[in-house]
Amino acid sequence: MNTSKIKAYAPRARNDFIQAVTERANLYGIFDDKRIELCEIRGDVALIGGRAFSGKEGGLREKLVSRIKREGFQQVMEAYAYTWFNRFAALRYMEIHDYLDHGFRVLSNQSGSDIPEILENAADVDFDGLKKDKVIELRLAGNKDNELYRLLIVAQCNALHKAMPFLFDRIDNETELLLPDNLLHSDSPVRRLVKDIDEQSWQDVEIIGWIYQFYISEKKDQVIGRVVKSEDIPSATQLFTPNWIVKYMVHNTLGRMWLASYPDSGLRDKMEYYIEPAQQEPEVQAELERITPKELNPEEITFLDPACGSGHILVEAYEIFKEIYLERGYRTKDIPRLILEKNIFGLDICDRAAQLACFAVLMKAREDDRRILGKDDLKLNVMAIQESEESDLNNIEIFFQDDEDVRDGLKALVNLFENAKTFGSLLSVPENLIGKKEFFEKAVHKNTDEIFRFGNADGVMGLLRQAEVLGRRYDCVVTNPPYMGGKGMNPKIKNFLKDHFTDVKSDIFSAFIVRNTLLALPKGQLGFMTPFVWMFISSYEKLRDFIITNKTITSLVQLEYSGFDGATVPICTFTIENTPLPAFKGGYIRLSDFKGHQNQANRTLEAIKKTECGWFFIASAENFKKIPGSPIAYWVSENFIDCFKRFASISQFVDFKSGMSTTNNDRFLRLWYEIKHFDFSHPSLFTEKKLLNKKWFPYIKGGSFRRWYGNFDYVVNWKNDGEDIKAFVVNNPSDPNTTHWSRRVFNTDCFFKPLIAWTRISSGNFSVRLYSAGTIFSDASNGGFSNENHLKMAACLLNTKLISLILKMISPTLNFYSGDIAKIPFKEIDVTLLGLNKLQSISKSDWDSYEISWDFTNNPLLKLEYKQSNINATYNSIRFYWLKASDEMQRIEEENNRIFIEAYGLQDELTPDVPLSEITLTCNPHYRYGGNKTEEELEALLQTDTIKELISYSVGCMMGRYSLDHPGLIYAHSGNIDFDPSRYKTFPADDDGIIPIMDQEWFPDDATKRFIEFIKAAWTSETLEENLKFIADSLKPKTNESPVETIRRYISTGFFKDHLKTYKKRPIYWLFSSGKQRAFECLVYLHRYNESTLSRMRSSYVTPLQGHFSARIEFLQTEKDAAKTASAQRKIQKEIELIKKKQEELRKFDDELRHYADMKIALDLDDGVKVNYGKFGSLLAETKAVTGEK
Repeated sequence: MNTSKIKAYAPRARNDFIQAVTERANLYGIFDDKRIELCEIRGDVALIGGRAFSGKEGGLREKLVSRIKREGFQQVMEAYAYTWFNRFAALRYMEIHDYLDHGFRVLSNQSGSDIPEILENAADVDFDGLKKDKVIELRLAGNKDNELYRLLIVAQCNALHKAMPFLFDRIDNETELLLPDNLLHSDSPVRRLVKDIDEQSWQDVEIIGWIYQFYISEKKDQVIGRVVKSEDIPSATQLFTPNWIVKYMVHNTLGRMWLASYPDSGLRDKMEYYIEPAQQEPEVQAELERITPKELNPEEITFLDPACGSGHILVEAYEIFKEIYLERGYRTKDIPRLILEKNIFGLDICDRAAQLACFAVLMKAREDDRRILGKDDLKLNVMAIQESEESDLNNIEIFFQDDEDVRDGLKALVNLFENAKTFGSLLSVPENLIGKKEFFEKAVHKNTDEIFRFGNADGVMGLLRQAEVLGRRYDCVVTNPPYMGGKGMNPKIKNFLKDHFTDVKSDIFSAFIVRNTLLALPKGQLGFMTPFVWMFISSYEKLRDFIITNKTITSLVQLEYSGFDGATVPICTFTIENTPLPAFKGGYIRLSDFKGHQNQANRTLEAIKKTECGWFFIASAENFKKIPGSPIAYWVSENFIDCFKRFASISQFVDFKSGMSTTNNDRFLRLWYEIKHFDFSHPSLFTEKKLLNKKWFPYIKGGSFRRWYGNFDYVVNWKNDGEDIKAFVVNNPSDPNTTHWSRRVFNTDCFFKPLIAWTRISSGNFSVRLYSAGTIFSDASNGGFSNENHLKMAACLLNTKLISLILKMISPTLNFYSGDIAKIPFKEIDVTLLGLNKLQSISKSDWDSYEISWDFTNNPLLKLEYKQSNINATYNSIRFYWLKASDEMQRIEEENNRIFIEAYGLQDELTPDVPLSEITLTCNPHYRYGGNKTEEELEALLQTDTIKELISYSVGCMMGRYSLDHPGLIYAHSGNIDFDPSRYKTFPADDDGIIPIMDQEWFPDDATKRFIEFIKAAWTSETLEENLKFIADSLKPKTNESPVETIRRYISTGFFKDHLKTYKKRPIYWLFSSGKQRAFECLVYLHRYNESTLSRMRSSYVTPLQGHFSARIEFLQTEKDAAKTASAQRKIQKEIELIKKKQEELRKFDDELRHYADMKIALDLDDGVKVNYGKFGSLLAETKAVTGEK
């Protein structure tokens, strides 16, 4: 099936149908909730907005208006749109399968004609209520085809009402009013339904589910991530279950149940996803034999999907039931009805989904019984759960006041379903209603009051019927439950889960797991597809304990992280027996190593057929309980599990804490290079007294995968012991319930202490870094505290591959919480054996070699220990050192792995090797770039970036941030105050902190020219040419480009892009740009900007450049006049036109520059780059990227 075409068609179809029914509503003077024109009835005529309609249309319109006033215009239009969409989709499926009695296609024509067959043969169609003479009259008219086709569609829908009342109501109600117009038009929603989805896709009834999923996809995108209204819950939570997962769930519940009683059944060969039970211990096998019935009556087996969506699971259940009936000798023609009426049950809160589910199972039955659609008394057990009406309570009080049992029972029924569209199958039917359907039905029928009988009897009967389905228990309960976490829940759902599902209130899917065990019979079979977070993370520990202690996991398939195309969370699918068998050995399939949804089904089949494949495992709940938190860690060995017995948890040696949440990072956090360096409390200078004098303090905030040292990026405003943050937390308008800062600012007693920390949320590997005293840690980077020896030991342990294995077991999601780390078994090791000092030294040296480190002193190419006579030789020298550093770190880490693996007794399960891609040094290209690149590609990337970093350092020297004469930061204050030119003798800093970066050399302090001077000063004049060539070659020159041209091209077009990336979109060199033509561009150093900078830019650069342009044009004009060939003249004219464009752009830029210069804008660096960068209108480049404004 080509789902891509369906995916493209269905969302558009939703909008088209909504528009079409809205246009019909507009025709009847209904425009929205508050704009409804008056309807005046005059005899048999209804006058609406000056137009005449029939009296019947006027009456139906009033019903429509009443519904709109009750539910809202948009919601009603949505409902009628999907009603007509569902009907046309059903007609399309039926016509392709030739299921329509008259034999004509209703929407298409097999000959390829655009005229539907039913319209071509209108005179031969016989529908109740369709007047032949009217049909002939319209057909002969020649211009009435649209009107006739409309009549035929209505008649066809009425004809299908008997067979499918759930989908085709008799259209003598307001639905007919909103049947879209112009159905024969080439661009109508119906014509697109025929043209956009090929006929082959309609061969399997599975298409109904795919159409529905994609139909609601746009609505889902609109509501997801917000608090979801009750009416939007279906759109937010419904997800079509892949066919192979449906088969897996049904085969291992219904199929498993049958095979348990009939082990020699041929059904096994027809269930490719059935997992054969493992060999059990004698006592388990004996218990299984005791609880397994020797015989089963197919007619008594019940199967429920309590969140059935479009019926995909029910359709597969039908297939298995059919095989069971055939095996027991039933006649083929009797089987479909038996399955529909006795075996399969489905519930959903969504009316449209339930319509399609009923249709899907009925079409499955139609494959086997061509007369099934003609059976008037067929009773399906698939339905949409409906809510009760307030008026029902009053009527019950009135009409049953003399019968207390009936009155109280019916009132309980009405109260139960008051919010049924919100809670759905999570509702539990009271004991006094279970099994009492017939009793209450008789009471309702006995009441003869006409108002009650016709006003409410049908509604009450419907409530009784859904209560009966919800109140019984089933042999098999299989579903893909709705997924919704606390952030999406509205108050009704939150309170309901809190009251009725206390232990699993954090997510709807987990509440469904518990509820479904109550819908299943004791010893019944359950199947689920859910997010796999319940298997591991601590917040689902009570759910795990409930399942492990009270139920039996019979099988489970854990999909790869992106293994389900369409789900936004990682998924698992599993089956449960509704009774505890703790020692039962279940079959588990782990697909974690097989990326992509396209690999999941075939790898599952491979594991089922060949259990020794390496990703099929046998495990029992007894072992899960031996691990702290009882994760469903089915793949680990008993030897590994014993580590949790043999060793104490790390929490007995290290105290793990959650860090601070500022509640407003934009306000209180800065990247360290944004602020005045004077206000920064460097960790090395930390003392308690220093706290009183500084505003900004080092803030550990996670970061990328990096071991041992680094990820120092942020600082936090903790002036006066965090008075600003504490005040904001208490007075935060978006968090009015917080009355004391300690609710958000945690563990302040641990601030500024030595610690180990890691990134709490990470898509990469887990990694730990050691931090000395003087830092504050955040909630994004939880911390561990202990004495120096245990901190070092813990850091070494937590950076081994042993921990990667443990974390996959107890926390395989993207989150590494303190509670998870605290469970890790800890064996004390002599820390002197672990090479930690060397590891930290290598990592720190690497981190400090780059400008983003606050301990950066000099570009590596300029360090004396590596510097050679030219840059090529210097690069080779430092590259040799980097290779040695990477190799040394790899050697020590592998030795540490060996030490810990042996200490834990896991030599047979783990090897100590560490791939180069996990040696977390920026100078290591395997780590820095990753991917499937060759050695040559990696080396080329590293060389290019090293040269770009040299250029960046040179710009820093031009600006006065750095100096060739002194190490480290030289000037990082504010407003150019106290700038000292005498500190830049070897290579003078720019006098105003304004550096032009032009594609031509117009100014003496042009960036490219100054860079060449920098290279000359840093090395020698003698090696200048070879140095420039090496630099240009590293930057990848274009054909026939000179080294200087290559360097100029990079500086003028590529430097700022790289600067933005390096400095995380908080640049310290700001790019002022005249616009698209780049007539004038310059860099301004943030820390040297002052109120006169823009005036200086105008007077020293922009105004002179206008003169340069004019002179150049005059010169070129002379050249053009003297040119001897037409081609030479054209070339010169082209340059003249380009300069004129630049001249015009520069003039506009100058006007804006003058405006902002006159404003004399001052910057407060504490406000941060994001705020300050936005103060200059369109003068600056990449403003949106920096400020985040759209």
